[in-house]
Amino acid sequence: MAKEFYTERDIEDMVQRGERSIVVHDDVVLTDLAYEKARRLGVELIQQEETPPAAPVRPYINNVKTKPAQQTATRPTPSPKLEMIRANVKAAVQAKLGGQISDALLDRVIDRVAAELGLK
Repeated sequence: MAKEFYTERDIEDMVQRGERSIVVHDDVVLTDLAYEKARRLGVELIQQEETPPAAPVRPYINNVKTKPAQQTATRPTPSPKLEMIRANVKAAVQAKLGGQISDALLDRVIDRVAAELGLK
């Protein structure tokens, strides 16, 4: 049997049609963004069996605690090691993508990964 793939856009379209659940089994694959969109829009993911879905749920994406906008502007002083990593990652991303990504977004991604790895 062919696998069914769901993307973030597919989830949005389902909600617009009034569908509020998806039966998840071995032949159903949801992208990471589809999982996030389903969670945000209240789409219920019903597991047909006891096996996990084909695409893994990323805990570092799903369990992010956001802070109010005022608090995110001031970061604690990072370690010199983290600053070296930040500079290297920024240089590599800028070399690969140019100006397609903002520095603020890149800083948030680096901070999130550093926090998950215990570098902060």
